[in-house]
Amino acid sequence: MHAIDIKEIVYEYPDTTKAVDRLSLQIPIGSKVALLGPNGAGKSTLLHHLNGLKFPQEGSISIMGIPLNKKTVRTIRQKVGLVFQDPDDQVFSGTVWEDVQFGPRNLGLTEEEIEEVCEVALGSVGMREFKGKAPYHLSYGQKKRVAIAGILAMRPDIVILDEPMAYLDPEGQDEVAGLLQGLNFLGKTILLSTHDVDFAASWADIIILMREGKILSVGGPELLVDEDSIRKARLHLPRISRLFRMLPDVNCERLPTNEQEAVRLLYEMLSTNEGSSNQEMM
Repeated sequence: MHAIDIKEIVYEYPDTTKAVDRLSLQIPIGSKVALLGPNGAGKSTLLHHLNGLKFPQEGSISIMGIPLNKKTVRTIRQKVGLVFQDPDDQVFSGTVWEDVQFGPRNLGLTEEEIEEVCEVALGSVGMREFKGKAPYHLSYGQKKRVAIAGILAMRPDIVILDEPMAYLDPEGQDEVAGLLQGLNFLGKTILLSTHDVDFAASWADIIILMREGKILSVGGPELLVDEDSIRKARLHLPRISRLFRMLPDVNCERLPTNEQEAVRLLYEMLSTNEGSSNQEMM
């Protein structure tokens, strides 16, 4: 069983824009997936299908083995939490605590259960001390974390995020990246859309490239240094890869996708050069 199983789905807007076009995809349970592509690729439309905000006009979707339809949508939304790009679209109650309670209360949990899941959710995102605050007193990054806590309080198996790094400063981006890593350690399947190829290369274990409602390629982080694939998706190489591409004397089988790979490659190059120098001296 896959976390997400999509077969030949189609979704066309009234203006005849085909946002998703015969798209098929399978996401393994427990994976970290980054969805990339240019504006208008259909990323957000695809994500909105995965918890029933939209239903495919053709094709089928299964979540944790359950077919998505109007009868099962309530169950699906308990299994799939969707965090919108703008937290102001999601965080709307008078206090942080009231906002995080909203989802569990609608699920019909008891007061004791609501308190327990909300305490755990706020603790998971480092926002427990802010539970009495009004959301409009929070920073943008803090509101993002509250939005994520509201989803976690519903105890989903799958967490979906639409551009989680948008409009965050570097510290906020690091906090969200660490949070997503922690959620995955807890067994959550994480699927997000992003334009940040550097973040995707260092965080995801599955990369999906989209354009014009179709899947261009699916692979590991090495897909982001495949220049043909990147060009088709209208993206650019990760910064560290571009740096190595600019070095004239560096000859490597594959460009590094992130800093860790770059350090390993540089260490190998230095060790090779040092070994050659020692042989010459002998």
